[in-house]
Amino acid sequence: MSDFTLYPAIDVRGGRVVRLRQGDYAQETRYADDPLSVAQRYARAGARWLHLVDLDAARVGGYTLAPLLSAIKSATSLQVQTGGGVRSEADVQSILDAGADRVVVGSLAVREPARVKEWLRWFGSARLTVALDARQSADGRWQLPTAGWTEDSGVELEALLSDYMAAGLQHLLCTDITRDGMLSGPNIALYRRIVDVAPQVQLQASGGVRDVGDVLAARQAGCAGAVLGKALLDGRFDLSNAFAEVA
Repeated sequence: MSDFTLYPAIDVRGGRVVRLRQGDYAQETRYADDPLSVAQRYARAGARWLHLVDLDAARVGGYTLAPLLSAIKSATSLQVQTGGGVRSEADVQSILDAGADRVVVGSLAVREPARVKEWLRWFGSARLTVALDARQSADGRWQLPTAGWTEDSGVELEALLSDYMAAGLQHLLCTDITRDGMLSGPNIALYRRIVDVAPQVQLQASGGVRDVGDVLAARQAGCAGAVLGKALLDGRFDLSNAFAEVA
């Protein structure tokens, strides 16, 4: 895939850049106090896109990062996909109005797919990224937790993905929750499976990326992009070099 996008990620909780292990709010690593400065650093390294997450809102609703989003858009040329706590059409509109290029919808996309499919038609599929973040059960099924990955929805990945494909889904972000923040490598087998089922969807790999090799493996698997989180914050690889390798 020639047009492969790297999405450096900034997860914000309590106004600070943090990372969670496997989505567990009790296992938080704190990084910079100033998310804007991190975004500017990624922009200087050559990033075109930023993945911005409101972790506080992901659990309780009420997106809080509009001022930060506006500041990032004013201070950089980054395109931003962002979400956390999106519960209504008004939430989507307000995030777009604050400058988002794409709004990420996660828990609601699992709990109320009929509403989100209507949003794909209303706002346009190019303006929404549906996040179907999965955890594999003991019997091998890929299930979709909600509420910041803290609640079991009872919904399975492939069944819901099929519904969204029929509704014109364009951008899908999928995280293997067990690998998120673990630096254990992305789940390439899962991504190959999704690409086989939904080849027309622009799939973003997320969770476990350690180095440029993992990025290239995701591209080889058919992904359209990869979200880079803990490995960047820990300084495990250079973002500028990653862009050169992908190019």
